[in-house]
Amino acid sequence: MKIKDFGVEIWMNLYENNCEYNLAETCVESLTVRELLEIAGKEKEVIEDILDMKLTYGAIEGAIPLRKGVTSLYKEAKIENIVTTHGAIGANELALMTLVEPKDRVISVLPTYQQHYSIPESIGADVKILKLLPENNFLPDLDELRSYVNEKTKLICINNPNNPTGALMDETFLKEIIEIAKSVDAYILSDEVYRGLNHTGESFSPSIADLYEKGISTGSMSKTFSLAGLRIGWICGPEEFIEKINRRRDYNTISCGMIDEYLAGIALENKEKIVERNLNIVKNNVEILDKWIKDEPKLSYVKPKAGTTAFVKYDFDISSEEFCTKLLKETGVMFVPGKAMDMEGFVRIGYANTPQIIEEGLKKVSTFLKNL
Repeated sequence: MKIKDFGVEIWMNLYENNCEYNLAETCVESLTVRELLEIAGKEKEVIEDILDMKLTYGAIEGAIPLRKGVTSLYKEAKIENIVTTHGAIGANELALMTLVEPKDRVISVLPTYQQHYSIPESIGADVKILKLLPENNFLPDLDELRSYVNEKTKLICINNPNNPTGALMDETFLKEIIEIAKSVDAYILSDEVYRGLNHTGESFSPSIADLYEKGISTGSMSKTFSLAGLRIGWICGPEEFIEKINRRRDYNTISCGMIDEYLAGIALENKEKIVERNLNIVKNNVEILDKWIKDEPKLSYVKPKAGTTAFVKYDFDISSEEFCTKLLKETGVMFVPGKAMDMEGFVRIGYANTPQIIEEGLKKVSTFLKNL
């Protein structure tokens, strides 16, 4: 099975550890283990539990306390609707490989996380790309979506909140997509790794798993909960679908790490404190970014409504890869080129790092732009 190179991940692997100002970071400033345990208020108890933990495979489908914690992120989910995975990347891969067969019609938005169209393409699916445009605030064109569905449509892939644009589909909009999916009895896979980071109103947007009987939600501890190092994600979906996931999961996962799941469960027990911390960071930083972009005549964007990333259009006669490579070399600032997300003419900026890094990095970019 041949598959396209994963543009974003290759770029991050090349440069993430060799930059001075990481403005490509998508996870809200990561927590240390000590910080997590201080938030939970039970440092000694947790350390003793881990020291006494017998390191078996553990609960194969995911530790019960963790799965119960994940159900608290949804309105309708029961523990039988949840299975843990190796990050959201594992969740997406499992969902796609379980559902999609050759010649199935799969519709994916773009830009999005590349798994959602490259994995179906590699399987031999008939993939239709629904391009998100700034003039539509990076929301899907519903008429275009209707024109793409047919009797062979197995799956519609969305990303809400969207990476990299920060666009957000509300419940009314999601229900319109659901009606389109229902018309051909298709599943909807919603990558919801940034769910919980809405900049206004309720921090958690409605989940597709709560709105649609064939809705599949994927999430993780990485972005909203600042614990990417745990490598814990999950799938929330119909019980019969989760049973199919578990049959495939036997071939590539077996189980996730016991210590990782234990710490993730503790984090979800204290989710309100972590989300409050992280919302304060992203809300502050997005205003820093917004003010900066307004002062840069060659840049434009649709201000993000959620998440930790912005998709910025630039008005220079230069490829996005050359732009970002030159920027990194001359300033130490790391962006992600739009090319890595199959969207030339844009760069992705992450604003989840410390305010000092954001502010100092953007100042250096301003000097770079003046000389470009």
